[in-house]
Amino acid sequence: MGRIVISGPQNVSLDGVVQDPDGAEGFRLGGWFVEFGGKDLEEWNKVALAEALGAEAWLLGRASYEFFGARWRPRSGELADRLNSMPKYVVSSTLVAPEWNNSTVLNGDVVQEVSRLKQELDGEIVVPASYQLGRTLIERGLVDELRLVVFPVVLGAGKRLFDETSDKKPMHLVHTKTIGGGLVFLTYEFVREA
Repeated sequence: MGRIVISGPQNVSLDGVVQDPDGAEGFRLGGWFVEFGGKDLEEWNKVALAEALGAEAWLLGRASYEFFGARWRPRSGELADRLNSMPKYVVSSTLVAPEWNNSTVLNGDVVQEVSRLKQELDGEIVVPASYQLGRTLIERGLVDELRLVVFPVVLGAGKRLFDETSDKKPMHLVHTKTIGGGLVFLTYEFVREA
């Protein structure tokens, strides 16, 4: 059985903002990934490669799928080769012909499609950067693990990974790691009621 892991790694500000880390979306506070990751990005790349190598597949929303596909399809190198060859599942009601190789469109009910995917695959099904999809999966109890790289900045505005939820979502801290001199990598498992 597969495990849904929000990672890739998932980059967040200290106040939980995930919006526009590279500045490409035009958000007035965007671009914080390079600005506040700076000298630690080489070490961050090692974490991203380890995450990709450990994943059975990627699960993405359409916007993240298009962003990553445009970014990684023309590239080569160890991380690009892994991302281009790994199975990718994109949740979309409008995407018909995915252009990124090894891609499958999930266009039915999100909860049913992801539940089925968890049954069919073994290993980690990683959800990178797709915070809207991540919110839905967290709310429905489908996420098993959350991996965050916390950047040393408070943005004060922007879209956050967590929005209002129907109830508390308890987690258990599994692992912490410092990346370079300023980033913190946190791994949490969701606590399931017995």
